[in-house]
Formats: sequence, structure tokens, C-alpha cells
Amino acid sequence: MNRQSELLQEAMRHMPQGVAENYRYWGPDRTVFIQRAKGCELVDVDGKTYVDFRLGYGPVILGYGDERVDRAVIAQIQSGGTLTGFATELDTTVVQQIKAMCPQIDKMRFANSGTEAVMGAVRTARGFTGRQRMATVEGGFHGLADELMWKSDIENWDAHSGLAPKVIPFGGGIPAQAHDLVDIIGLNDFAALEDLFVRHDHQLACVVLEPIIGNAGSIAASQEWLQRLRDLCTAHGTLLIIDEVKSGFRVAKGGAQSLYGIYADLTTYAKAMGNGYPVAAFGGRADVMDVVGANAGAVVHGGTYTANLVGLSAAHCTLDILANTDALQTVNHAGEQVRDVLGRVFTQAGIEHTFAGPPSMLGIHFTASVPQTYRDWRKTNSALYQAFCWQLIERGVMLEPDSREPWFFCEAHQHMDLAWLEDVATQSIGAALSAQR
Repeated sequence: MNRQSELLQEAMRHMPQGVAENYRYWGPDRTVFIQRAKGCELVDVDGKTYVDFRLGYGPVILGYGDERVDRAVIAQIQSGGTLTGFATELDTTVVQQIKAMCPQIDKMRFANSGTEAVMGAVRTARGFTGRQRMATVEGGFHGLADELMWKSDIENWDAHSGLAPKVIPFGGGIPAQAHDLVDIIGLNDFAALEDLFVRHDHQLACVVLEPIIGNAGSIAASQEWLQRLRDLCTAHGTLLIIDEVKSGFRVAKGGAQSLYGIYADLTTYAKAMGNGYPVAAFGGRADVMDVVGANAGAVVHGGTYTANLVGLSAAHCTLDILANTDALQTVNHAGEQVRDVLGRVFTQAGIEHTFAGPPSMLGIHFTASVPQTYRDWRKTNSALYQAFCWQLIERGVMLEPDSREPWFFCEAHQHMDLAWLEDVATQSIGAALSAQR
């Protein structure tokens, strides 16, 4: 028995599934226990090394154990501590850094996770508008709050039925009433968008979406559809919340909104802003954010660890690097190189394929054209992709074995061996195809 199997058996005595959160459990034979991480590499407890394109679902933008960020955090701990429960100058400094890159931000508040940031933004939108309803986009993921844990049941949907997929909770423990104030519309579906505002004209507090969907293979809103959404929100007094938890400070310095030139009323950030340290934020228009406060009737926002100095010092350093160096250019170049490598491998294997999203957050789909909706993803050859991924993992390439999860890149990927990757990918796709015959 290897060390990982031993650890999982012991861990299952103490934690459900033997892991600290659901998405780390890959089954009794595949669950991975990591011993150390550096740059773009992971080493598991049995000594196996992986080149990692999962990067903790996207927070690592510079590389694991980046010495610049770690030094900043250590200096903060040694000189000023980690938490006091009071305001610090660093709070304002980090907001100023974000505002310099993101012109839609006037004021901000901090959080500790993407879930918290989205919850704060939605509550603020409801407080500002005095309305309760909200809408999300099919395929998006906005954290673990009950209202947002509803999805279209794509896995069990018959694409030829002519019917829409059922909307179901992500799992148990989510009350049915949590869905009463939430609508789900299709990405790039103009008719559904218009109908949403006809049905809920004066009830809709906000629409929440990822313009580049980080849990649907980086499929993206079209320029025209996102602009129409922006125009309808403005016309109807509905706030547009753009969730940049995954795309923020990753796909561009100003996030996805800077690529579109279309800006939200409220924006959420997390992940890449701290290079793996837990820090998040939400913010936007000053008049909207000013409903947050302590006076009677104001929106309540708080949290013991909000703006803790470990997360803020990591964000301060990470944002400085992203704003003032060519780090993101390096990240994008690494993604472009891997995209080219994989394109050659798939073409030589005779596999229809396409790539979605920016190179720093690369979606890969085994289909002839880029999916425009989450339902389009359901029609891709996801079974072959999954088999390909498990073969890659076996050969030392770590990623999420589901084509809804993009390949993430960091600055440290500039040092990877592309010839090795091409050889490993060629072997892996060959083995995956052979297994399907």
C-alpha cells in the first residue's frame, strides 16, 4: 500500500470522504495528498512530481511559494502581526491598487473567499435597489451560499428532447425555498434575456454572471449579448454584478471587463489577487457601496478575518507585481505555447478540438466549434477528454479531469519543458483512444 492510500484510510476516520472539502476527493484510488508545491510543480507524499495546470482552481498566478509574495507576508507577520480587529493603512492601499487597474471600482470591502465576496455583493445590490430577486447564468458558479447553489442538470439532460434541463440543487441540505427568488438564464440567449426583464421588471435586484465562465470550460459571453445585458440592467434599475473571482487579475490586469470594455455596477474578486493566500473583495459604484454601513437600515457586512493582514500583504505584493511587471504577459505566453502543443497533438490524433477563453485560463473542448452555451458543452466529447486527463495525471501532468474546468497558467510555467509535455500528451491521447475502442 502506498503512502497516499494509508493517509486516506486514516483521514476517513476523521473527515467525511477523508478530505477537507468535497472537491478534493477523487475516489479511493485517485485521491491525491500533496507534500510540497513550488513554482508550477507539485510533489505528492509518495514522491511523484506533477506539472500543475490546476493551480488550486486558479488562485496561483505567479507560482507556488513565490518568494516575493512570501517575503512580504513574513515581513508583515514579523513587523505588524496578522489581525487586530481594527482598520489599517494597508486596507486603503490595496483598494487603491485595485482601483488603478479597474476603473469601475469606486469603493470596496474585503472578504476571505469568493463565496463571501459574492454574498456581500448580492446583499449590497438588494439593499441598494430595495428588491429581492436575482438572476444567474447557466453554467456559472458563484460559491457555496444556498441561493447560488442551483444548477441546470446538464449531466442528465437529453439534448434532443427539445426540453430545457431541470434546475436542481448542487446537493443535499439546500432548502427548496432558497431557489424561490433566483432565475437562471442561458448564456448568449437573447430571447431569455429579454424575457427575464419582462417577467421581473421591478423585482430584479441584480444579475450575477461570469462573462468568461470558469466552471464551463471558459465559454464566454458574446460582446453583443453582454452589452445588451448591461443596457437592460441600466434601463430597469437592476444592478449588474460581474463575478471575477476566477478571471480577475488573471485574464488581464483589469480582468474580463477590461477585455470587453463593458463594466459592472459591482464586481467580486478573489483567487489570483493573493497568489494563493486567502483574500477576496467586492466593490463598485460609490453610491451603491455607500448603502453598506452601521446606521439603521444599512447593509451589514463584516467578518472576524476580513482584511486580515496575511491576506492583504499577499494581495499588496501580488497586485504590485501584476500591475508593474510583465508577469501576465508571461502567463499568457505560457498558455499560448501549451495551446499550440496540444493543438498539434490533437490534430495528429485526428480529434476535433477547439479552445475557449484567454490563454491564462484555457478551456479545451473536443468538438468542432467553440461552445457558446453550457448546453453546447454537453454535446462535446467530454468522456474522451476525461480519459485523456486521467492518462495525463498518470504521467505527471496535474489538472482537473473535467472539461468544464480550464487549464490555469502561472508565471512559473515559463520554465516548463514543452517537448516533454508534447510527448506526454501524445502518449496520453493515444492511450485514451485505445481504451475507447
